[in-house]
Amino acid sequence: MEISQVKYGRRRGQSRNTPSPQTSQGQNESFEDIQQPIDLNQVSVLTQADWNRIQGHLTRNVREKELIETKRAEKLALHQHSKDMVKNWSNTIAGQRQKKLEARKLKEEEEEKQKVKIDIEEAKFQAQKRKEAIEKAKTLQYYQTDRVKGFHGALLLTEVLKEREMQIELKKARKAASGGKDKDALLRHQKDLELGILEDHKKATEALKERQEIAEFQKEQIHQHIVDLEKEIKEGKEEGEELRKQLLHYEAEKAKIEAIRKKEKEELMGSHLQTVSDRDLIRSCERQQEEEEEEEIRIFAAAKKKMTKLRKERERDLFQKKQDQVTKMVNKLDLQLKQKTDDEDARIIKCQAEREAEREKEALEKQEQLQRALREEAEHREQQMQQKEKKKREEKRRELMALKMKMEADKLFAQKQIEKMQQRKQEAKGHQKFLIKQAIEKQVVLQKEMEEQLEMYMRNLDLLALEEKQFQEYASKVIDHCEKGGRNTYPLHKAAREGHGGGRGPVFEGKGGVRPSYLVQDNSGVELPNYQRGDTDEVKYAHVGHPSNTTKRLGFVW
Repeated sequence: MEISQVKYGRRRGQSRNTPSPQTSQGQNESFEDIQQPIDLNQVSVLTQADWNRIQGHLTRNVREKELIETKRAEKLALHQHSKDMVKNWSNTIAGQRQKKLEARKLKEEEEEKQKVKIDIEEAKFQAQKRKEAIEKAKTLQYYQTDRVKGFHGALLLTEVLKEREMQIELKKARKAASGGKDKDALLRHQKDLELGILEDHKKATEALKERQEIAEFQKEQIHQHIVDLEKEIKEGKEEGEELRKQLLHYEAEKAKIEAIRKKEKEELMGSHLQTVSDRDLIRSCERQQEEEEEEEIRIFAAAKKKMTKLRKERERDLFQKKQDQVTKMVNKLDLQLKQKTDDEDARIIKCQAEREAEREKEALEKQEQLQRALREEAEHREQQMQQKEKKKREEKRRELMALKMKMEADKLFAQKQIEKMQQRKQEAKGHQKFLIKQAIEKQVVLQKEMEEQLEMYMRNLDLLALEEKQFQEYASKVIDHCEKGGRNTYPLHKAAREGHGGGRGPVFEGKGGVRPSYLVQDNSGVELPNYQRGDTDEVKYAHVGHPSNTTKRLGFVW
């Protein structure tokens, strides 16, 4: 038996039959169960202490977990507080270790700063060295230019001329000083000089012979190289010809294969189209044959049905006639038996009359049947003609429908062709726009390249002007130094004239100060001089006239 328990007794304002909302079963019972009366002898009332004990027993695990979590949190907070208090102490092992680590970190930072400073100084030193190396390379590269090399050659010629003058003066002084010495020494000197000349001649002859042998070896080597080169060229030509033949053969075979594939595709397409047309024709023929067979079957079934009906009617009529005849014969025999007393002749005449009447009746019936058969045959013929006419109209209608479908197909094909032409026209327009755009882009790129080339040309002109200025400053300093040293500066002035290029022509100011070279049109290839003579003035005046006697041409030669 279940016992209802009331928590905290009954609420104020409730009757004893009303269950308390604090009961353990009040929330799970239905409305009918609540309306049932409660036996007060089976209800137990809990005290506050019992209720607290029950609640404590039920929530013990939760409270224990909360207590453990609270103790753990307090322990962690206390440990963190201890660490916060100890971390700044310097008289502990951890504090000393931390202090050493901080000192080491400061030392490493200071060393890193020193290293960075040293690296910066080293980078500056290396940059200065690179700058000096670049300047030296630029200087060496400048000294290797043709114009500076020519100027240095002129400077060397100046020094040689100065040395030659000094040697001539020394020779004159030595000759003047040694004019009164012993002739034996002079002869010995001459003999030594002759021996030296002979030795030099012998060495020169040997060197010339050696050079000739080297030249012959080089000629033979060049000839061998030429032969090897011709052989390689010939082999290359043969190999190229063989490759060309193989390529032509490959192209021919490829063209044959393409032609065969194209022919096979055309044949396959033709056979496919023929198969499709044959299939459509066979299907149309089969459909028409099926329709004709169905029509014939319908006609045959109707005719058979009609003939069966006629045969049944004829059989029924014949059976009826036989029955009538049998009935008549029976009646007649009965009548004959009843009228035995009648006259035999009268009966015979009566029988004959009846027989004739029956014959006439049968003849009339036959005539009616024949007319009915002819009428039915005419109706059948008329029906057949109508069906044939209907079939012709149906065939004509199908032909008109096929013609209409063909016209619609032709119209659709023409429309497709027009759409294809419009699409091709659109593609052509798009291609034309693309070509125009490409041409414009190409023109822009070309214009940009021309501008870049013009800019590069102007930069080159500026660089040539700067180079000319630097060269003239350098040449002026060298010429001034040589003039102060008493040297002949004519080669230097000739090498330091304006215009680079090394030619003898006039200076082109618009071309960056270039001095071109003009060569004669013969095998010698000698450069033309930069001066004009008056030897051909008479011939020139004979052709163009004297400048003082005409106003058309002045006779200038450019």
